[in-house]
Amino acid sequence: MTKPVLVRNPNGGDRRKSVKARDIARRRGYDVRNSTARGETLSLAEAAARDGASVIAACGGDGTLNEVVRGVDAAGALDDVRLGVIPTGTGNDFADNLGIRGLSHAFDVVESGEERRLDLGMADDRPFVNSCVGGLTAEASARTTPERKRRLGVLAYVLSTLHEAREFDGLRLDVRAGPRDDPIWSGEAEMILIGNARRFPGERERRANVEDGLLNVVIIERAPSLDYLSAGAVEVLLRRDSTYLSRLKVPRLHLEHDGDPVQFSLDGEMVQRAEMDVRCRPNAMRFAVGERYVPNRSGR
Repeated sequence: MTKPVLVRNPNGGDRRKSVKARDIARRRGYDVRNSTARGETLSLAEAAARDGASVIAACGGDGTLNEVVRGVDAAGALDDVRLGVIPTGTGNDFADNLGIRGLSHAFDVVESGEERRLDLGMADDRPFVNSCVGGLTAEASARTTPERKRRLGVLAYVLSTLHEAREFDGLRLDVRAGPRDDPIWSGEAEMILIGNARRFPGERERRANVEDGLLNVVIIERAPSLDYLSAGAVEVLLRRDSTYLSRLKVPRLHLEHDGDPVQFSLDGEMVQRAEMDVRCRPNAMRFAVGERYVPNRSGR
């Protein structure tokens, strides 16, 4: 039996937590593989999967988790590898979604927790685990430096978004789930949020359903008369009954921007597209989950 593998990004998220996770992994007999350059976690995960590792855990933030999953997928091993997440990032939404309560508990879950088959998002041919986001928040994310993330955590994204809001021109989008001449939404938007494993504004559920074969889509429409830096702007835009929110649940959709390519954030990793095909790969990943994880009601 091969050792469980921890693929670790020492420079991602909270460095103190990352060092603690490394030490716990070594004590528990993990093969710890540390990245030394941007993007290397993908190749480390792919190599571990090709080496025959049956358990691979990602240690870092959303970007690290994304690269680990992409690496295992590139090795054609998603059916063969039990995946885990050791949360040392700034937000750790995915770990919370899986019912994980901290570093030691995360290792316990990887080693002995229940296993579920979870959905994987695809943006064209590129996987994403949590979300695909285009527009204002993606532009802000692209301008949030790693140093600012380390110092301010989630607040860094908020500050970048407020700054970006002053200059952002909006998106001119056609969104469709079927024929080109039959868009399900068309207009000007501040942002489009496509979630596989992430909740979005105005949703009742505390956690996203990662087993329903559907993408959660929230379109926040352009509101030219709104002062985005005012205290009440967020409440007006994001409350559940807001006239600026459109919500969809679909297995697949196609986005087309009337203009130059725009920034999309795939789990924090940036790509530029003028159009994009987004779909769900149902039950594509084997993930270790905590006892607080709430599975799909259908019991799949």
